[in-house]
Amino acid sequence: MLDISKPSVARMYDHLLGGTDNYKVDREAVQELLAMAPSTRELALVNRAFLVRAVGYLAREHGIRRFLDHGSGLPTRPNVHQVAQEVDPSSEVVYIDNDPTVYAHGRGMLAEDPRTTAVLNADFRDTDEIFDRPEVQRLLRDGAPVAALFVSVLHCIPDSDDPWALVRRVAERLPAGSFLVVSQLATDDAQLRSQITDFMAEVTGGHWGQVRSISEVNRLFAGFELLDGEQPCEVSLWKPDSDLAPRQRGNEWVEYGGVARIG
Repeated sequence: MLDISKPSVARMYDHLLGGTDNYKVDREAVQELLAMAPSTRELALVNRAFLVRAVGYLAREHGIRRFLDHGSGLPTRPNVHQVAQEVDPSSEVVYIDNDPTVYAHGRGMLAEDPRTTAVLNADFRDTDEIFDRPEVQRLLRDGAPVAALFVSVLHCIPDSDDPWALVRRVAERLPAGSFLVVSQLATDDAQLRSQITDFMAEVTGGHWGQVRSISEVNRLFAGFELLDGEQPCEVSLWKPDSDLAPRQRGNEWVEYGGVARIG
């Protein structure tokens, strides 16, 4: 059931990106967040650009045609399937999110091509349930590589849900030659981590995890081969399209991540 009495992480992100699928309560929460971390709007735009670059790069340079988008959020053009299908119209994408607003709007994407796009109303922590779904089984049908996306979503789950183990569980289910695309809100300012984590947990009614340190995000890549020998970084620095690509002006917190190969 849709609850508009409290802000939603997905709708707040939509507002930061300039979208319209949000409510007054979301916009007010964003203003409070911006007071704590003024670069947050640029951070959201930089992260979205990273997602588009990573999907396009994997499709063009590594022939990836199947994508599993965990915590996909509200549709924002270009969506993952649009980026991938610009390279190859047969590319397939499964979006996963448990926010009712996301699911309602996401199903509209099925009209574009229901043969290659699916939206699952599921908690992205439920790996067993997700991989049992026929839509995901279809992605795995012949052992072709898949890119699993965890873009700006792992901070929505607490340490008690072990995001590090979650990423490993998903990686273990994917065919050899698959990829992980990961970004997470991070700062080494312990006071700011605590302040934002507490604020987001309060305003969303507990639908939040925590901002993490850079070293904690680096652990998400442990045991995987970073693409092209690169290291995790503030994501605007990951294979920028040009010197004119969006950059985050402030640095009180960042979207930090990268792309890794599985197997």
